[in-house]
Amino acid sequence: MLNYDGRTFVSIDNTANGEVSSKTIFEYKQEENILFATYSGGEIVKGTMIGIVQENGCLQFNYNHVNSKHEIRGGQCFSTPEILSDGRIRLQEKWKWSDHEQSEGESVVEEVISHKNP
Repeated sequence: MLNYDGRTFVSIDNTANGEVSSKTIFEYKQEENILFATYSGGEIVKGTMIGIVQENGCLQFNYNHVNSKHEIRGGQCFSTPEILSDGRIRLQEKWKWSDHEQSEGESVVEEVISHKNP
């Protein structure tokens, strides 16, 4: 099972009906197979995610956030991981709004490696 604990992701692609952008940063935490995260940036003021990490590393989670219009939005997402040549994780996501819109979309997020100075 992949471990997402302590990993940071940023959106690199999203369908037009999504609110996440390249300015949105996701901070993942994991305890056993429970995934939880916070995210913010761009159109997102504050967001949270909670879900399950499956044995194959796929993620199934619900997300909720407050956007820059002060609307509460939420939905469900299923993410499939891909390990990049440099060891980072890329997630191919299929999501659906569960609020008034009910539309579906796809997005891609990639792990950001922080280079800390010693």
